Amino acid sequence: MVNNTNLSDSPVRKMVYAALFASMTAVGAYISIPVGLVPVTLQTLFVILAGAVLGARWGMLSMFIYVLLGIVGLPVFSGGSSGLGVLAGPTGGYIIGFILAALVIGYLFEKFQYRSIVSMVAIFLVGMIAIYVPGYFQLMYVASLGMEETFALGVAPFIPGAAIKIAAATIIYRYLKTESLV
Repeated sequence: MVNNTNLSDSPVRKMVYAALFASMTAVGAYISIPVGLVPVTLQTLFVILAGAVLGARWGMLSMFIYVLLGIVGLPVFSGGSSGLGVLAGPTGGYIIGFILAALVIGYLFEKFQYRSIVSMVAIFLVGMIAIYVPGYFQLMYVASLGMEETFALGVAPFIPGAAIKIAAATIIYRYLKTESLV
């Protein structure tokens, strides 16, 4: 008897991919450039790709795994940090935003099956906003900053990098799609 199950739909394969994206996000934390209170890392590239490649459920799960690994003490957050204290600190909102971004991007990729380059860029932009909004508010609260100062320290410096990561994610996703890897 031949099993015609599509391997890309296999729960085991999705679990492996979720673990892989959690791992890549952890590695992305080590590629870090300090910029004030919030460093620039490659984490967000892997976060937005996780949502696109894995979909809402598995993309969110991959980022949830990543956050749990950091909470239990593995050095997966920026600069090799870990623990609940990081989530309560100035970068904690961005980290929580990873879960939200993967969920939102995954949902939008599932909902809109046909995606032009413009629509993919728009979806990735929405995902980046899902990271920056909780990050912005937590940074403002934890660092006791005003709205403009928080934007100047916690969002504006990262816009050029976010644009590059969105472009890279679009290229990578289109390549994976062309090669039928997703």
